[in-house]
Amino acid sequence: MNPKSPFRFALPIASLALASMGLLATAGAAPFEPLNSPASTEHHQGKFVWADLFTSNPAAATKFYCDLLGWTSVTLEQKGEPYTVFSNGGRPVAGLAPHSAASVKHLSRWVGYIAVLDIDQSVAAAQNGGGVVHAPARNFPRRGYQAIIGDIEGVPMGLIESTSGDSADVEPLPGDWNWFELYVRNPKLTSDFYHNALGFAVSEDNRGDSRSEYLLSSGGINRGGIAQAPDGNDVRPSWLGVVRVADLDGTLARVPSLGGEVLVQPRSVEFGSRFAIILDPTGGTIGLVQYIDSANPATTKSP
Repeated sequence: MNPKSPFRFALPIASLALASMGLLATAGAAPFEPLNSPASTEHHQGKFVWADLFTSNPAAATKFYCDLLGWTSVTLEQKGEPYTVFSNGGRPVAGLAPHSAASVKHLSRWVGYIAVLDIDQSVAAAQNGGGVVHAPARNFPRRGYQAIIGDIEGVPMGLIESTSGDSADVEPLPGDWNWFELYVRNPKLTSDFYHNALGFAVSEDNRGDSRSEYLLSSGGINRGGIAQAPDGNDVRPSWLGVVRVADLDGTLARVPSLGGEVLVQPRSVEFGSRFAIILDPTGGTIGLVQYIDSANPATTKSP
């Protein structure tokens, strides 16, 4: 799903000092459940398989996403610090790590993670391509190896080398991450980074009236898009994760009562889908999409 990239709205996103968000303090061993149970023998370099919300108000964020999306949550402890795991239908899909509101300009930010086959090689390639390392690769028992890098425009991106394999390339269910769109100042240079450093196949997005500049694909499947960031001095490059919902209008109707805000009202986009963007009560931003005709471009083959 491509969320019609350059909507003219002010995304509440800014570059964050990830080390001061508690990321490094919570990077030790924890009793995580594996990403896939039973373990899978599949491996899909470049597939988005996880996302973490860094927020100064874990309780409000947890209630919002569980009530809105039907996720369930369990809170673990890592070196004395809490870490919440969200599940959709019993499958882990996202996490939440607290950070101090005094340490960052904005209160919350989602960071998506992609699957890699060799995390050390991927981190090194990102550095060689002009990226930076925010959190070096660490071993999480039962989960695998995780790291967070910054691309050439400073946008954080997580990497996971899963010890339980990757999930199959099947239709995302309601409540699952369905698409990730990257808004940057220079889509061409950024697409070159993701191609050279992380092995994505890159193609111009010529699908109908789509406004993404480029598509990122791996294994013949479109994984995400790159688009021009909206204008504005307060707008910073950022990924936007998009969750599939069964009833977009019904989901959006609950957002205000749960303390959130609808930033971009629902509109029709490609393949018979409808899309909107919301802000959670703590400042985190996600997209929501409903596929009217069950034609989901997140599972379509790349050109």
